[in-house]
Amino acid sequence: MNYDELDLGRKQRILIVEDVRLNAQILVNVLQDEYDLRVASNGLEALEMVKEQMPDLILLDIIMPEMDGYAVCAELQSDPKTRDIPILFLTALEGDQNEAYGLELGAMDYIRKPFSVPIVKTKIRNHLELKRYKDLLKRDSRIDGLTRVPNRRRFDEAFAEERMRAGRSNTPLSVLMIDLDLFKAYNDTYGHLQGDDTLKLVAKTLHNTLQRPGDLLARWGGEEFVALLPDTDCSGALQVGENLRTAVIDLQIPHEASTVAEIVTISVGAASATPGNADSYDSLLQRADEAVYRAKDLGRNQVIASDEYC
Repeated sequence: MNYDELDLGRKQRILIVEDVRLNAQILVNVLQDEYDLRVASNGLEALEMVKEQMPDLILLDIIMPEMDGYAVCAELQSDPKTRDIPILFLTALEGDQNEAYGLELGAMDYIRKPFSVPIVKTKIRNHLELKRYKDLLKRDSRIDGLTRVPNRRRFDEAFAEERMRAGRSNTPLSVLMIDLDLFKAYNDTYGHLQGDDTLKLVAKTLHNTLQRPGDLLARWGGEEFVALLPDTDCSGALQVGENLRTAVIDLQIPHEASTVAEIVTISVGAASATPGNADSYDSLLQRADEAVYRAKDLGRNQVIASDEYC
């Protein structure tokens, strides 16, 4: 998800899963002017399309060969990445029992065959509006209100995911703890409003300096930030840390109360996990935190690696 804003300008994406070509074409004709459509003719093809590009809503036929709609729904619901996609079953089946079963699996609604165009359009519009609202709430719950970068909750989620992935794939994982030097003195000198503006500018600069899509910059709390660097070893983490330190210096933000420099600077602590060493993953955050404190003890405005594993 883009943490600056949701892409409200694009057409919302609908995946139509229907093995009867005529039915699929009817839906395409009805919806193509308003939505970005993709069509799958069976359940397995639908699951592959979801992996390639996440839809905002799925219209899912129930009766299909090989893998029916119930099985597709169950598969999507079992994955945290896809369980929030609203599913509307397409069905000619009658009976409350069939409908109840689909809803228990996680479907949001039913669209009956033969299709009623006004009902199809209304149900789709309502569920997509609800999905967009939920996406906005989810985004805001994981964004720091001041700096608009991911917050600690989002970092904790991403860290847990990347830690599991690194363990499975036997790849390195690094963390940078970042602290604005003598920021209490900055606030005392320039005031908290100016301090907030500086935090926002530094956060934006740190975020923009991280170049890979998989890297994550989050606000840890106060004047502290943290960077999560998947597939990055110790030397790579130190280089990223130096890039961040230089980027903040290049802002040339005056800090007359600093005993380090006449401008705002940061101290960075780096820690890396060694593939195959479970202890190195368990202690990653603690070691990065200890490293940033050591950087401050050694004079600030520098990047220091943890003693162990990095």
